[in-house]
Amino acid sequence: MRYQQVRRGLFLERPNRFIAHVELEGRTEVCHVKNTGRCRELLVPGAAVYLEASANPARKTRYDLIAVEKGDLLINMDAQAPNRVFGEWAAEHWPGLLSLRPEFTWEDSRFDFRLETEERVTFVEVKGVTLEENGEVRFPDAPTERGVKHLHGLRRAIEQGYGAAVCFVIQMKGVTHFRPNDATHPAFGQALREAAAAGVRVLAYDCLVTPESLVMDAPVPVLL
Repeated sequence: MRYQQVRRGLFLERPNRFIAHVELEGRTEVCHVKNTGRCRELLVPGAAVYLEASANPARKTRYDLIAVEKGDLLINMDAQAPNRVFGEWAAEHWPGLLSLRPEFTWEDSRFDFRLETEERVTFVEVKGVTLEENGEVRFPDAPTERGVKHLHGLRRAIEQGYGAAVCFVIQMKGVTHFRPNDATHPAFGQALREAAAAGVRVLAYDCLVTPESLVMDAPVPVLL
C-alpha cells in the first residue's frame, strides 16, 4: 500500500488519543492520529513523524499521522494499514486462494477476512503490532477484550471444521521475535495460547516500511 503527499515533522504532544500536535515547517499542525493505542514509547516529544495530507478539504485536520522514527526503526502507526497489507499479501501468497472477503460475520464474530480454497474456508483475524523493545515485539499495548473475543471465535471455528488464523502484522522491519504481551493483558496471552493449542494458526510477519509505503514481508518467530 502507498501513501500520497507525505511530509516529515516533529511530534510535540498528544492532547488525546485522536489528536497530535506536530511541528511542520515552523508551524504547529493539529493532526489526526490513525492509531488509538497508547503508543507512549513512540510518540515522545521531538520524535520525527510522517504525515499524509488529506484529500478532503472539508476535514478539520489537514494531516494524518502515519509513521514515526524510533531510533533506527521506522514504524508505521496507521491502524488501518495492517488489514490492507494483509489483503494485498494474501491475494498473492495464500496457497490455492479462490476468494478473499473482508469483514466477514460468522455467528457472533466479525472476522477481518474469509479466505476460501478448494480444501476449506479459513477465517483470519489481523492485528497490527507497533510495540517494540530490544528487538522483541508484543501485542497488545493496551488491554483488548475485543481481541480476546476474536480468539475465542477462531477456536469455535476450528471446532466446527473451518480453518482459522490470527496474523500479527509487525509494522516495522528488523525485529527478532513476537510474543503476546502478558504483562499488559494476561487474558489475551492465555487466549492466544489456548487458540494455538486448538489448531488456530498464529502468524507473525514483519513489513518493509518507508514514509510512503508499507508491504508485508517475512515471517517472524512466534514465542508463546
